[in-house]
Amino acid sequence: MYTVKRSSGFTLIELMITVAIIGILAGIAYPAYTEYVIRAKRSDAKTALLQVQLAQEKWRANHTSYGTLANIGLAATSPDGHYTIAVSGNTATAYTATATPLSPFADAKCGTLGINQAGVKTVGSDTVANCWGK
Repeated sequence: MYTVKRSSGFTLIELMITVAIIGILAGIAYPAYTEYVIRAKRSDAKTALLQVQLAQEKWRANHTSYGTLANIGLAATSPDGHYTIAVSGNTATAYTATATPLSPFADAKCGTLGINQAGVKTVGSDTVANCWGK
């Protein structure tokens, strides 16, 4: 009498199909993940610029002109450190605040974000709606 011995385990074809499925899923997920990371870093710049805007209005309420970053008590980098913050064109009626990405992070889609005293938002290369949101 012969007994049939069954092997347990996976065949090479089953392993190759599994690896292919994982590769397809990774190929779809990676671009979405990188876009999510860039949007999260971009929100760091938006937060910093809105802080500058609020601090400028507070400074202007008590002084005759808008102030520098040192005057308004803010740092030259964004809260998470992904952008350099600058204020230019400070006069009695105007200023422009900009956020420039720091190396190695590069926001190729939007580049430098900006806002002025009137709340007009600017971007380096893409549309304002795509970079600043709604």
